[in-house]
Amino acid sequence: MWGLGRSLRSSLVPLSPWTLSLSHTGRSCHRASAHGANSALNFSDGKVFRLKSRWEVMRGLLIFQMCSFPTLVKNSEKLMGVSRRLLGRRLFEWGMRSTVYGQFVAGETLPEIQASMERLRKLGIRPMLAVPIEEDLGEGKTGELWYEQNEAIMMNCVDLSSLGGDRPMMQLKITALMSADLCKVLSGCLSDPSQRKALSPHSMVSIMEGEDSKFSFLSEQQNQHLQNSVRRLSRVGKHAVQKQVRVLVDAEYTYMNPALSLVTMAMMAQCNREEPWIWNTYQCYLKDSLRNLSQDLDTAVGLGLCFGVKLVRGAYMDKERKLAKIKGYPDPIQPDWEATNRSYNGCLDKLLDLIGQQGPRYNLIVASHNEESVLHAVRRMTDLGIDKPSGAICFGQLLGMCDHVSLTLGQAGYLVYKSIPYGSVDSVLPYLVRRAQENQSVLQGIRKERDLLHQEWKRRLLGRN
Repeated sequence: MWGLGRSLRSSLVPLSPWTLSLSHTGRSCHRASAHGANSALNFSDGKVFRLKSRWEVMRGLLIFQMCSFPTLVKNSEKLMGVSRRLLGRRLFEWGMRSTVYGQFVAGETLPEIQASMERLRKLGIRPMLAVPIEEDLGEGKTGELWYEQNEAIMMNCVDLSSLGGDRPMMQLKITALMSADLCKVLSGCLSDPSQRKALSPHSMVSIMEGEDSKFSFLSEQQNQHLQNSVRRLSRVGKHAVQKQVRVLVDAEYTYMNPALSLVTMAMMAQCNREEPWIWNTYQCYLKDSLRNLSQDLDTAVGLGLCFGVKLVRGAYMDKERKLAKIKGYPDPIQPDWEATNRSYNGCLDKLLDLIGQQGPRYNLIVASHNEESVLHAVRRMTDLGIDKPSGAICFGQLLGMCDHVSLTLGQAGYLVYKSIPYGSVDSVLPYLVRRAQENQSVLQGIRKERDLLHQEWKRRLLGRN
């Protein structure tokens, strides 16, 4: 059951500090904060790496050094293919498990995944499991079988996440359970005022609870798939509530995000009456991120719902800009790095203020590798009197990256999660390769963590205290 094998496939979840399904930004993962000297948290001394084993330090150095060469990253898929042919399947998989796979993936079997979660817990870090499955345009499967199989995988992910200790979380890709093509169609319908009125959270909930989907602007096949899809999402959401697992729904591409937000709000309407079990993701590298967040907050208030947010910078910048240029519509991405930071901090402050005023009805994960954003959130938590263990605010980074931030936060008593994909080597490696290739500039921006690991390795070699 836990060896997912062929059921898992490569996804578009970004393996980069621009996102956390995963969801962060890497440029400032290595930038020193101007306020670092005034903070009790120090992301620059590297002492937290003393918590790592000798092999973990050495492996991290090796991986980050490899990631610093764009040519190597660009051709990584071809190089792995050659290595597989030369070494054979077994030796190749052993090498991958010892290096790249071991750095970024929790494992494949139940014992492996549990061992990974236990290692994190001992370091003061919580696991947030992510199944690397999603679908993009033109990849639609024939019939419902693929999506039904993915529902079973997501249910298993809920069960496994429930073993992860207090306040467990998991990530969910809507396009693992609903066709990306239908998501694009629905997003287009939501831009039409008359159709948008029909496509409401209330109408989605009605379908989830047994009403037939009969939208005149959808074909019979689309209506049937919508009906099956939202019921799958409903079952996963209700199972998560039963298991006390928070589900963080990932954002994806702009051409499907409106539909993703619609069905996520419907899941919230079913599950978030007393507590925020279903969370939505907001990509602050988009120009309309604050507006979208504000609109969804208003909708949640109108429906009397609790509201959870995963706040990221974004992951699909290059493809979004390329699509905008090809299709001839305005670039949806913020014009520069500073504008993205302003967007992120604006959304962050809005949510922090809400949490400071209304407490547990609003939850937030600061899903970022950006040291300045993390320190800003920490300072505001102190100013607003928000307790670390309350769970209202937590932090998240990707497994295997920016550990100097994650470990420092965990050792200081903050709730910090690592987004950890799991699955077979064959199913997860294509996902890792694609993420690395889409974010080469980010991977070159891990110099600080690499230098801290080098200092720790040198300290051990010299036998210094």
